Amino acid sequence: MTKADIASRIADKLSMTRNESAELTDQLFELMKQVIVDEGKLKIAGFGNFEVKRKQDRKGRNPQTGEAMTITARSILSYHPSVILKNRINGIHKAE
Repeated sequence: MTKADIASRIADKLSMTRNESAELTDQLFELMKQVIVDEGKLKIAGFGNFEVKRKQDRKGRNPQTGEAMTITARSILSYHPSVILKNRINGIHKAE
């Protein structure tokens, strides 16, 4: 599913124009990106957690030459789905 598909579904559900829903979708994703950059984490109840993690320098090998090298430190974004989402994916429905 693409961002355009998401905007299209929002437009259909909320009875708004495609342009309005595309703008809403863009603003939502921009807000999410900014929160992750500024705060390092984003939690969406019922969906999951996004978290920036820092990886340290580590030793590695160039796969083409076999030469030892250092892989530089970097930040990565990890995502952990909520229990609710995991259960839904696995077809587990909590008894009401």
